[in-house]
Amino acid sequence: MATTKTPAKKTAKPTGKTGKIENSEFHDFFVDELKDIYWAEKHLAKALPKMKKAATSPELAAAFEKHTQETEQHISTLEEVFSLLGEKATAKKCDAMAGLLEEADGIIADTDKGTMIRDAGLILAAQKVEHYEIATYGTLRVFAENIGHNDVAELLTQTLENEKATDVALTEIAVNAVNAEAVTE
Repeated sequence: MATTKTPAKKTAKPTGKTGKIENSEFHDFFVDELKDIYWAEKHLAKALPKMKKAATSPELAAAFEKHTQETEQHISTLEEVFSLLGEKATAKKCDAMAGLLEEADGIIADTDKGTMIRDAGLILAAQKVEHYEIATYGTLRVFAENIGHNDVAELLTQTLENEKATDVALTEIAVNAVNAEAVTE
């Protein structure tokens, strides 16, 4: 009795200690999304000093200064992530971040210098950015876990927690001073 062999399906298999899945469509998608947030962080690092300069409140200006430094660290962390994945750190335009930063520029243009209304708008714009980053890093962390890259997941978790803390800090600035003053202007 003759048996016929069917061609084996090509499937991605975990490799190495991490169990990572290379050469899979999901892995490629994951790396593509890392390129997207890498672009986002690089452009945010350029935008935050403008937001700091536009801020009226010393507390808000200090928060933007602090987050500029943290964003530079996020960029370095993403470069480490790319290295762990054996990928080159390259950026792909992030349309979402481009739109959010354009909106922040619009708030600066549409509000008067030296007002708490401008600061309230800057906080709004910054929190939109933070929420986008929180969603992105949270999802990318889960992706990393699903492909067996716990080392990458740990790094993404650190950045995720930092983004959450920044969001809380912005809320505190808004609630403790800026919003109440903006209402009276």
